[in-house]
Amino acid sequence: MQLDLFREIIVDNFAGGGGASTGIEMATGLNVDVAINHDPDAIAMHKANHPHTEHYCESVWDVDPREVVKGRKVGLCWLSPDCKHFSKAKGGKPVDKTIRGLAWIGVRWAATVRPRVIILENVEEFQDWGPLKGDQPDPDKKGKTFQSFVKAFKQHGYEVEFKVLKACDYGAPTTRKRLFLIARCDGRSITWPEATHTDPNDINVQLGLKKPYRTAAEVIDWSLAAPSIYERDKPLSDNTMLRIKRGLKKFVLDTDHPYIFKGKAHFLQHYYTHQGKETRASDIRQPVPTIPTANRFGLVSAFLTKYYGQGIGQSIVKPLHTIPTKDRFGLITVKGENYQITDIGMRMLQPHELFKAQGFPIDYIIDKDYKGKRYPKSAQVARVGNSVPPPFANALVRANLPEMCSIETRYAVSN
Repeated sequence: MQLDLFREIIVDNFAGGGGASTGIEMATGLNVDVAINHDPDAIAMHKANHPHTEHYCESVWDVDPREVVKGRKVGLCWLSPDCKHFSKAKGGKPVDKTIRGLAWIGVRWAATVRPRVIILENVEEFQDWGPLKGDQPDPDKKGKTFQSFVKAFKQHGYEVEFKVLKACDYGAPTTRKRLFLIARCDGRSITWPEATHTDPNDINVQLGLKKPYRTAAEVIDWSLAAPSIYERDKPLSDNTMLRIKRGLKKFVLDTDHPYIFKGKAHFLQHYYTHQGKETRASDIRQPVPTIPTANRFGLVSAFLTKYYGQGIGQSIVKPLHTIPTKDRFGLITVKGENYQITDIGMRMLQPHELFKAQGFPIDYIIDKDYKGKRYPKSAQVARVGNSVPPPFANALVRANLPEMCSIETRYAVSN
C-alpha cells in the first residue's frame, strides 16, 4: 500500500475497543490511521470494527512515534490513558506509578512528531494528579504533576485548555463525565463544542434549538423478559430484595407518573461499591449513569393489572407482603385508573444495551473479534466500561478540526 505523505493522519493511543476511533470516524468520515493498545482483546475488537486501521498491539512506550508516522504529518493524536488510578472508584487501594504516568506519552508525541491537535480524555480527578507519598497520592501536592504536564506541552509550543464535559450533552444516553485536555500548535483557537442536547424542560428544547436528553428507556431491549423475582432457582438475597422494595416504592408506588410500557412499570437499579455498598435507582426517562467495567445495572419491572376492587376483575397472583403498599397489595393509580402489581421482574442489562447507552452505533460489533472468536458477556461489559463515548470524540473533532470533517458517516446511529 502506497502512503499518502501529504494527507494528515489520525492516531488513537490507548485505543481500547474503539470508542474514540468510532467518534473520530463519525466526524471525519475517514478511517483512523493508527490504533495502539497493549491488550490483545481490545485490539481484536478494534480490528473487527476498524479493519482498515493499522494496529499496534504494544505498550505505548514501546512504539516510536517517528516509525509509526513514516514521515507523514499528524493532524490528530488522541489519548485515553488508563484512569483507574485517578478515579473516585479507586478508593484507598495502592496506586501503580507506571499506570499513573501513562499520560506522559502525550508529551513524547508532541516532542517527536508534533501533532497539530492533541486531545486527551480522563476522569475528572486527573486534574488532581500529583506526587505519591508511599503508595498513596500526597494530599499536600495535589495537582502538582498535572500542572507540570500542562506546562510541558506549553514548552513545546502548544496552547492548552481543559474542561469537564458530560456525554449526555452531546447525544449519548449516559451522564458520564470526563475531563478533556486539548493542546494545539497550529495557531488556531481551541474550541469547546456547544451542547446539542439538554434537559427536556429547558427553553432551548421548547424552541427547537436543542434536543432533549436521550434516555435509558431508549436503550432498553423491550423484547427481553424480566424473570420474576419470586421464581428463581437461586433466591435473590435479602439485600437485593430490599433494594427492589425501596426502588419500587420510590419510582412506582409513590410517584404520580410511573413509567408504563406494555403493561409494566419500570425503573433502573444500579449497584456501586464506593466507600461501602451503595445502591441507587433511577427513572428510565433519564440518561443512564456512568457505566462501569462490571455490570451494575438491573431493570426492574412491575407487572400491572387493572384493579376494580373487592375481588372484581383479575385476582392478585403473587402475594407481595415484602412490598410497601397503599390500601391493597401494590395498588397504584395511573391517569385516574387503579392498577395492582401482580408480579415483579428483574434482569440485568445486556451488553448491547450498555453499548447503546454509551453512544455506540447500533451495528457496532461487540460479541466477537475480527477472526470470529466470541467474547463472553463479562468481557463485553468490561470493554464498554473502559470505552470513550463516541459522541464525545465526534463533537470535539468537529469543533477543532472542521477541515477534516465530513457530513457523511458509515455508521448507523440514532440521536
